[in-house]
Amino acid sequence: MHQVSFFSFRRFLSAFVLVAITTFAHATTCHVTHSHVTTSAEQAFLNGDFERAAGLYQEQLQHNPKDSEATVGLVHALLKQQKVTDADDLVQKALAQDPNSVPLLVAKGEVQYREGKPWLAAQTADTAMNLDPCNAQLRLLEARLFRLNSFYAMAQKEITTAHALSPNDPSIRLNWLETLPRTQRISELEKYLGDPTGDDSEQIKHLHVYLDYLKKRTDQPHKPCRLVSDTSSTSIPFTALMEDGTHLRGWGLEVKLNNRGAHLDIDTGASGIVISRSVANRAGLQRFSDEEIGGVGDKGEKAGYTAFAESIRIGSLEFRDCEVDVVDKRNVVDSDGLIGMDVFSRFLITLDYPMHKLLLDPLPPRPGDTVEEKPTLETAVNLDDDDEDGSASSGNNPKAAPVIPHDRYIAPEMKNWTPVYRVGHNLLIPASLNKSNNKLFILDTGAFTTTVTPAVAREVTKVHSNYDMTVEGISGKVNKVYSANEITFQFANLSQKVRDVVSFDSPQVSKGIGMEVSGFIGFSALGQTTMKIDYRDGLVSFSYDATRGYHF
Repeated sequence: MHQVSFFSFRRFLSAFVLVAITTFAHATTCHVTHSHVTTSAEQAFLNGDFERAAGLYQEQLQHNPKDSEATVGLVHALLKQQKVTDADDLVQKALAQDPNSVPLLVAKGEVQYREGKPWLAAQTADTAMNLDPCNAQLRLLEARLFRLNSFYAMAQKEITTAHALSPNDPSIRLNWLETLPRTQRISELEKYLGDPTGDDSEQIKHLHVYLDYLKKRTDQPHKPCRLVSDTSSTSIPFTALMEDGTHLRGWGLEVKLNNRGAHLDIDTGASGIVISRSVANRAGLQRFSDEEIGGVGDKGEKAGYTAFAESIRIGSLEFRDCEVDVVDKRNVVDSDGLIGMDVFSRFLITLDYPMHKLLLDPLPPRPGDTVEEKPTLETAVNLDDDDEDGSASSGNNPKAAPVIPHDRYIAPEMKNWTPVYRVGHNLLIPASLNKSNNKLFILDTGAFTTTVTPAVAREVTKVHSNYDMTVEGISGKVNKVYSANEITFQFANLSQKVRDVVSFDSPQVSKGIGMEVSGFIGFSALGQTTMKIDYRDGLVSFSYDATRGYHF
């Protein structure tokens, strides 16, 4: 999938103009920063040499330990090297000496965000905003937090303000260009990639793939994916996916691509429709653009490509001219492929596991909606549509910037639903382990069981190696698998006690999302519930009724 991640880099600039911005209480006149002569440390960072940049910033701090600019630069260099704990220690010590430094507070918020503690990052951002609403990196941090909480209109305003304050800052430019129409976005992305920006080689590669994709979509336009059936509500039976003749591996949906059937795993941890090369060949799908697709596993991303299906049938619904992702292998983790539930993000989704069916209904209209929008299938990039999430920069599957972004709306009938964080297709929920502090977990029906990282597991129980367990995802097998003795996971209104919890690290998942993920709430928990999802507003609901049973 396409990946565009965030980074933060504060530039200290010397040329100023003025811009008026509106805060919650009043209008404020702010200085706008422009170009300046970069220091050796800044240049090393921009060139992607983060180790050298860190060393140069450390030299500056040896001469002047209270240099906040050098401290912020070092924090960003450490985050780029995934040294999150070191970055945390550094910024905490600096703030102890200068607790009202807005640049240091912003750096603290960025570290908290990367640690998977967005609730703390929001508190830190609020403190900094009260001190200085004119800090461009603070505005970018606010935008990330708003978007994480499905406040897309507010996020776009913050990105626009950040760009007005510091138009040459690379991290702000990367976010801002995703708000532009496609032709202008292509032009700005070409300019962006022509400059040193502080991106690592993996990020630069993904950005070039994304640019090539945008150009191809312009040169070879396709009709937007659309629903051609008369109904926008339906009930679709699950298909049992068997490990062998007697053991259930999971549940899937029967999907027909160009009238060729495939059984795709129901996977809230995946994005779009991901199929194997053999399924694509049977359906006569032609390669459109190259891409790389990754997920759980330690073998790196896999070669793949995008293709367009003339017809996709799921139950009684038929969609036309929809994009799918193809893994260039005979199978996708021993299956035909995956169907991420984000493909139904314009529907209200009910995964009724006890009754083995998927229900799709219209989302509740927002106040002021005058035209009922006909749902479509969000299989990939709908560059000409009004994409709600505007999450092109924050996940494995870029979306076009929304034409009219909206903020989260909680309908009266959904007032008791649980808000979740959303990064691209990923739904993240705080969970406590053995009544400890909350950690972030991905809701992943495609994961066979609930899992946890070894470091987090060690905070609450004993962990030991598990040589008998194999964990495999799209990115191949996990090298080191452990077991944690016993953990009770509490999230939303649910509690699950798990013995011998599967434990492994997934650093690439955390890096791609931009925040630390402590594991996956998997099928062993979610597969016993009726789970409702509103992707548009970042809301979920779980119900468990023992009288309905869980049968096969």
